[in-house]
Amino acid sequence: MGLISWIILGLIVGILAKWFMPGKDGGGFIMTVILGVVGALVGGYISSFFGLGTVTGFNFKSLIIAILGSMLVLFIYRKIKS
Repeated sequence: MGLISWIILGLIVGILAKWFMPGKDGGGFIMTVILGVVGALVGGYISSFFGLGTVTGFNFKSLIIAILGSMLVLFIYRKIKS
């Protein structure tokens, strides 16, 4: 995937992760995109490590992997920040 695709996927995934895990997080739009992109990378790495698949584009399986990774990154971000 290209850089623009990763940013768009990160935005979508970051918004969905914050929707599934509501709470007060600082940073706004830029932090949402960063957490989403990092979460997609982390989710893709973890799922490929366990042989469950990778984030390969805009399909349902990749979206779920990226959302779960983003939720994990958001959880860790909140623990570190507080």
